[in-house]
Amino acid sequence: MRMSKIIYTYTDEAPMLATHSLLPIIKAFAGAAGVDVETRDISLAGRIIAAFSDVLPEAQRQADDLAELGALAKTPEANIIKLPNISASVPQMKAAVAELQALGYDLPDYPDDPTTDAERDAKARYSKAMGSAVNPVLREGNSDRRAPLSVKNYARSHPHRMGAWTADSKTRVATMGHDDFYSNEKSYVSAGDDTVTIQLVSAEGTTELTKVKLLAGEVLDGTFMNVAALDAFLDEQIAAAKAEGVLFSVHLKATMMKVSDPIMFGHVVKRFLAPVFETYGDQLAAAGLSVDNGLGAILAGLDALGNGAEIKAAIDAAIDAGPELAMVDSDRGITNLHVPSDVIVDASMPAMIRQSGHMWGPDGQEADTLAVIPDACYAGVYQVVIDDCKANGAFDPTTMGSVPNVGLMAAAAEEYGSHNKTFLIPADGTVQVVDGAGVVVMEHAVSAGDIWRACQTKDVPIRDWVKLAVTRARATGAPAVFWLDANRAHDAVLIEKAKTYLADHDTTGLDISFLAPAEATKLSVERIRQGLDTISVTGNVLRDYLTDLFPILELGTSAKMLSIVPLIAGGGLFETGAGGSAPKHVQQLVKENHLRWDSLGEFLALASSFEHLAGATGNAGAQVLADTLDRATGSFLNENKSPSRKAGEIDNRGSHFYLATYWAQEVAAQTADAALAAKFAPVAEALVANEETIAAELLAVQGSPADIGGYYRPDVAKTDAVMRPSATLNAIIDAI
Repeated sequence: MRMSKIIYTYTDEAPMLATHSLLPIIKAFAGAAGVDVETRDISLAGRIIAAFSDVLPEAQRQADDLAELGALAKTPEANIIKLPNISASVPQMKAAVAELQALGYDLPDYPDDPTTDAERDAKARYSKAMGSAVNPVLREGNSDRRAPLSVKNYARSHPHRMGAWTADSKTRVATMGHDDFYSNEKSYVSAGDDTVTIQLVSAEGTTELTKVKLLAGEVLDGTFMNVAALDAFLDEQIAAAKAEGVLFSVHLKATMMKVSDPIMFGHVVKRFLAPVFETYGDQLAAAGLSVDNGLGAILAGLDALGNGAEIKAAIDAAIDAGPELAMVDSDRGITNLHVPSDVIVDASMPAMIRQSGHMWGPDGQEADTLAVIPDACYAGVYQVVIDDCKANGAFDPTTMGSVPNVGLMAAAAEEYGSHNKTFLIPADGTVQVVDGAGVVVMEHAVSAGDIWRACQTKDVPIRDWVKLAVTRARATGAPAVFWLDANRAHDAVLIEKAKTYLADHDTTGLDISFLAPAEATKLSVERIRQGLDTISVTGNVLRDYLTDLFPILELGTSAKMLSIVPLIAGGGLFETGAGGSAPKHVQQLVKENHLRWDSLGEFLALASSFEHLAGATGNAGAQVLADTLDRATGSFLNENKSPSRKAGEIDNRGSHFYLATYWAQEVAAQTADAALAAKFAPVAEALVANEETIAAELLAVQGSPADIGGYYRPDVAKTDAVMRPSATLNAIIDAI
């Protein structure tokens, strides 16, 4: 029998806090069935420390757990439960470094513009921990995301609130569609294993940007964003928002797309505050205040400037003269332009659509919004949903169908693997991709300041993706639609490959088709309104976008999705929902000792993990835990024991208590394993008998501040004390 071991990741913010409460329960139940549950630290702070471990004192060093898990993911033994983690922007990175320095870690400051070898080394180390540093390392497989039946049934009987839509809503999406990544894309398929060189040929000569290794059949795309066209487009949209009397908002993904999107975000800040940058731009740049870090970073740096008050007045005047800005926090005056990582397209657009097409204005009121998504690759998806809501009203969670997703994700496929091949072009010229034989296989004429990027998509993941699509179509009977645009270079190549590999499978009786994203959205929303399910088979970015969009409309959150990555080597990666790490939940915990994080995603992932383990190792006890946890989760939903948003009511810790109670009852009642039933009968009895005491102990701590001793690197003992405040519950769990 193979070893029964599950790795549970220790991450950041709300899911990290929840782990301090839930993990002791998981370990107690798993241990009873001979399953070891170990943690690995892939938090932002942990990854920073690991990046500098060779230069830190012995006592401060930390193993590179992420690298270890990356290697494990390529083996059949892998069984990893992955919780959401921070994809750090520059402001988040600086805050985490400052916190670690205050704890005594001898780390260098994050250098914005390194000038020495030591600063360049520091920036290289930090950049490895920035943006989407975790997921591409672990995702050595494609993605299967769907709403479990128990969750879907609960959503139908307990529908979440949906804002009403009117036909005269002025909300719309604005996108470029010319001179952007979409329109400039070129695609190349490598005939054999090769190393290509990406170079810039300019008046100064030829500069090598990077080399890229390609496998036979691998797809390489190259494209660029023309920033002169971007600036002209932004000027048009700022004027349009003002003329139409709607909020101006921009929706990018500065976390995952950590090179390209902060630069585009900086262009938005610059164009919105054009008079300020015409007058003071050089001075702000000389002071190291980069627009790419957002308006908030510029405002924070003004105090150090002699004429800071004058610049602040100019900024206020420019904001007053422009259209009203969408707000992240109206009360605190935090705008959409303050922090690049505050408004992330895959979360912000569904939230806007769910809220009648509104965002919050400076006056604290909801209003129609112009949503600027500069690149046209995927913007049309959101416009179709908006048009459908204008025509047919809000979706109805009690009747709507689902859009499960099969996503091409393995080996950092497509845009989400482009960071190390994305360049801010320093001079006018031509970017060329040259193969090993010296032949130019692709080129683009570019201007200084343009953003050029390349993406890779390996052939084995494409084959596996097609196979997974057929498997899910066969298992569900639902139609499967490949969301691929024949007019886009990369997608045209994928259509050809997918059709070739579909011929390797028996597709008799299956409904499999190919549609461009906007048309696929149209079909899917038509079917949603008929209560029908439609499998979306998509690339990596749409996987991310759609598994937020449809679950948020259908379930009220993407954290309730079952998210399985069948690893190509045979192991399993089980992701706990598709949402982020919820910083606002942490703020509430610190303020009033109430954590509203919903761990349903962890419960679902854990059941799938036990099931995979049972199949892989022959551990029948693990299958019992999977089956009983599934039933317990159903009871948990039906009894409405999810956390409340309000202090003084059940929170994350209380939800874990009830899950443990229902789970213990199910294990005690099952007949497949008498020893486990006997072990958990007294546990179930004790939890039920002490319900009143435990619930009171959990509620008693709420309403006053909580001290966890840090944000990015909280104190373990303090956090344990905050997250396990019921002595009665702890005694029962620890005695299992």
